[in-house]
Amino acid sequence: MGFLDVLLGRSKPVRPDLDQLFGVPGAALTLEAATGFMPTGAGSVCFAGVEGGAFARVRDEVRDLLDADTGRGGVPVEFSRDAYGYSWLLARHAGDDVVSVVNDLHAVNTLLQDGGFGPHLLCSLTGFRHPDDQRVLALVYLYKRGSFYPFAPVTGVERRDNALELQVRALLADELRMEPDLSRWFPVWGAPGL
Repeated sequence: MGFLDVLLGRSKPVRPDLDQLFGVPGAALTLEAATGFMPTGAGSVCFAGVEGGAFARVRDEVRDLLDADTGRGGVPVEFSRDAYGYSWLLARHAGDDVVSVVNDLHAVNTLLQDGGFGPHLLCSLTGFRHPDDQRVLALVYLYKRGSFYPFAPVTGVERRDNALELQVRALLADELRMEPDLSRWFPVWGAPGL
């Protein structure tokens, strides 16, 4: 960081640490014990839309790697694009297999990063559902910040359960690197995996 960066208040960005994703299974146990939220077996990766032959090769590698996973029970990965033009990859596993979901998310992020598409990676999320089937929650990993935040949409309306999000942040603060800047807790309405 240079002298001008200090004067202008710019900070050095946190380097992404994809291994932070491996903290999610432990956090899932804590989350279930304290709140009842259980993993859904679904997770997704969001990245800015990119095109071209190099990306097509990486996308095919991702599909081949994840579709070859026999633990998935024949469910292929799904690629989609949202209303904002962002691309999503959804990986699912039977039941509440959060370890396999995290392994898939890590593999996808690593393949995209190694393929030169790291700057296009935005976030990864792991889905959770409450036993009452009325509430959902996601643990969102911000790739460029190297941190997590909870996203708790209210079912049926475009509103968030802020109290639940703050409760989950406090609950998981010792297990995951939580994003301290609440303005970075972006809503991911309708994200695949929620």
